[in-house]
Amino acid sequence: MTTHENVVEVRELRKTYGTYTAVDGITFDIHRGETFALLGPNGAGKSTTIEILEGYRDRSSGDVRVLGVDPEKAMLDWKARLGIVLQSSGESGNVTVAEQLRHFAALYPNPRDVDEVIAAIGLEGKEGALIRTLSGGQRRRVDVAVGIVGRPELLFLDEPTTGFDPEARRNFWQLIRSLQSEGTTILLTTHYLDEAAQLGDRAGVIAQGRMVDLAPIDELGGPDARVPVVRWRENDAAREQRTEAPAALVAELVARLGGEPEGLEVIRPSLEDVYLDLVGREHASELGAEALNEMEAAR
Repeated sequence: MTTHENVVEVRELRKTYGTYTAVDGITFDIHRGETFALLGPNGAGKSTTIEILEGYRDRSSGDVRVLGVDPEKAMLDWKARLGIVLQSSGESGNVTVAEQLRHFAALYPNPRDVDEVIAAIGLEGKEGALIRTLSGGQRRRVDVAVGIVGRPELLFLDEPTTGFDPEARRNFWQLIRSLQSEGTTILLTTHYLDEAAQLGDRAGVIAQGRMVDLAPIDELGGPDARVPVVRWRENDAAREQRTEAPAALVAELVARLGGEPEGLEVIRPSLEDVYLDLVGREHASELGAEALNEMEAAR
């Protein structure tokens, strides 16, 4: 495997828990400086994949390189090159923003200036505030500050805006864009497809442990995925047709039927439509209890 242009390289990665296969032979790369979105329903294998890349979980088979190193064999100097923002930090809120960041900055060989990080996350004036007194959006910014204070080459963002209101989400996106402009490589997991579209360069879509598509965000699903669909009723039957020229088809229907067809709709598939087609609507649910029990027993 080469590591000249890729920060992350994954080849035929598998992870099993007893008879349950959480990750089933996925392959992908993440290029230096890009934001890569890893998408999929609950139980698809995203979290397991991320934990393997972060070095928290061993793989069953396959080849993985993160920053040129096998995570299973990585030492502390490798971990210092990563930034990790979990879904929830679990850190005590009985310290101030500045105290929290100084504590984590001291763990890295070349940290960012704490005051600069506080400014970057938009919490000027909150340096002395206890974390437990901050709003949810502000606490999430502190989580990100902890993730970036060590000046990571690769930043893992796991569901970073869950529970945010719309304004907080957009403010958070601006923060991530500032990191992108600095050249930080980012691996993002999110259930918000608009977030993936706003921040991601490319995306991998996982369903049932397998990579079902891998492409730039606006190319997911292939060239036919976003072809408009015209729907109407004719002779008491529902009809639909995909066409690159929906206006021409509608004009043809009007001429043939002597007026606008009943129930006429012209639908341009959204990213959500493409995503649901990829993962299969029947799979967009939680893992079954049996699979979860096997995973817990294997830990």
